[in-house]
Amino acid sequence: MSGEARAFYAMDLGVATTAVALVGRVAGRLRLLGALSLPAGAPADAVLAALTARFVASDPLLAAALQTESSDRWPRLTARSTPPVGLAVIAATERSLEPLVAAGQRTGWRVRSGSAERLDSLALSSLLLDRDVRTILVGAGEPAAADERNALGSLAALAAAAASRRPELTVILTGAMAEQAPRFAAAPDRPGEVLLGPAATAGAPPGTALRELLGRARGGADESRPAFALGVRALAAALDRRVEGIEIGLDGGVRVQAGPGRTDEPGNLQWSVHASGGLAPIEPDEASIDGVLAWSTVRLDRHRTRDRLRDLRLLPWGHVAGEGAAFRLAAARAAVARLVAATPELSALPPADLLVVSGGAFAVAPGPAIALAVADVVRRAGAVQLAYDHARLLAPLGTIGAAPQRLAVVADLASDLLVPLGSVIMPQGMRAGRSGGRLVVHGTAGSSELDLLPGGLELVDLPPGETAVAEFEFRDTVRLGTRGRHFAIDVAGGLGGLLVDLRDVPLRLPDRPDRRRELLAAWQGALWIGGEP
Repeated sequence: MSGEARAFYAMDLGVATTAVALVGRVAGRLRLLGALSLPAGAPADAVLAALTARFVASDPLLAAALQTESSDRWPRLTARSTPPVGLAVIAATERSLEPLVAAGQRTGWRVRSGSAERLDSLALSSLLLDRDVRTILVGAGEPAAADERNALGSLAALAAAAASRRPELTVILTGAMAEQAPRFAAAPDRPGEVLLGPAATAGAPPGTALRELLGRARGGADESRPAFALGVRALAAALDRRVEGIEIGLDGGVRVQAGPGRTDEPGNLQWSVHASGGLAPIEPDEASIDGVLAWSTVRLDRHRTRDRLRDLRLLPWGHVAGEGAAFRLAAARAAVARLVAATPELSALPPADLLVVSGGAFAVAPGPAIALAVADVVRRAGAVQLAYDHARLLAPLGTIGAAPQRLAVVADLASDLLVPLGSVIMPQGMRAGRSGGRLVVHGTAGSSELDLLPGGLELVDLPPGETAVAEFEFRDTVRLGTRGRHFAIDVAGGLGGLLVDLRDVPLRLPDRPDRRRELLAAWQGALWIGGEP
């Protein structure tokens, strides 16, 4: 994309939603001029035309300055979500299989796996010929370990036989298995590719190189979730802050941790895509149903929950009001919980200064309710600012190929990119009692004082754009970044204001369903505009 473009479109083409945004240069800097989201069945060109027409009607003078009559020639940054597809992973030993499976799972594939150590040739052949499988990954160390060498030839022969039987399959050979490439001499009419990749432990951090290859093989260069990770990294560099990103879509989710500093600095970006992080599983299993019921404020039995998850998958934009909105947010909480559980390596990193949420899972919930939903699941002692990628811009901006240009565009748009949801302060280690201490919030309009009651939520009105200092005096020693009793923390406002979360870390909910629903509804009702549906 040319750095001198007068305006451009940013498009995030999801499985359930087509989200488009118009960005233009105003007074020497890029500004977000409009955004529109419609169900994915709507043609992208029609959505762009509708967005442009609305912009022209709202500001004819600026539209004329940007020459909207030539908008069909404006650049388009496009990110696409690819539904998870089947990946068959085979290796000689369970030890060598494990990092290959992890790489596949962390790039959003639906993984089936087996090793020659555990399965015979018939079982491995059956795995490779499964009709849900679209790609085969055959791996070994570099160099191959002693317990792998004898099995390399037989594994390659099995994979080559499967590829000849199903010529549409893509085959990826990693590490020492690449030496077996001559077995896969492709026929001229064979549509599937044979790709040679690095060993599962190559790159910094280990596994990065293989994950990049698997990401390209699954969705191409414009795949939205890897692009979202690059957008988050550019945002962290632009703000000079540690940023965490969580995006939940219909078919999968991604979690990102990016540190400040150069965008090309090794190790300052870690991300993981998981099909299990999707809002609505293809076929809800018992664990998925349990997860939604655990967060639901709507009285449902297991059968109705399964049916509603299936309905949510079939009609992602149906039932977006009333109980449907509450159920959708419960499903979003459950999806975030699955994503957090699948990424312990990211939870072990230092906590973020800013947590950004994105994706259609949160599209129909008010900002304060989104803030509470994230605080319910992502529970880390400390203080964090929350924001919402409301126009779905981070993924399209992440597709900008040159890192310096990507950083420049994100830095220019930083004030328009995100809707501030507020700040969450979450101490750990409070003891039950009548009062856990005292909080004084020093804002521009004066100071307010609150008692800190263990197990509860305290809401402080702090509008977007305002800052304050939250001064805590705890009765006992707690963990709030560090251990202590007295803290002074700079906080920023948002749609949800300042949320002081004095509940358990991790959160413990009542076992009785009626008591749990009552408690969740009480917490959520205070943050749902007009009352919880």
